[in-house]
Amino acid sequence: MTTDYKHKLEEEKAVLMGELAGLGNRDPKSHEWEVTAENTEGETADPNSNADRFEDFEEKSALITPLEAKLSQVEAALARIEDGTFGKCRVCHGPIEEARLQANPAAETCIAHLEA
Repeated sequence: MTTDYKHKLEEEKAVLMGELAGLGNRDPKSHEWEVTAENTEGETADPNSNADRFEDFEEKSALITPLEAKLSQVEAALARIEDGTFGKCRVCHGPIEEARLQANPAAETCIAHLEA
């Protein structure tokens, strides 16, 4: 059973890493994702082009944050599989409902503690 969740989480991690790689690079020291700047070498300073680049940067930055958060949740769930705590609520330490894990294998809490 846990191997099914591990497989789902590894697939989700690969998808998230691909999406993030399309938006930026991961800093090898901090492991945080940073937006890749567009190469502007040889271009003149056109205000419209600068505005477009800034808008593109802002859009990518807005996308990276939730993807990075989801990746962190997936990586934490994979770590819980490895340490034997997967499927246990971090609040009450009881089992997380199967339906909840099916919907979100990275879930950290049971339904009762969803907002905790």
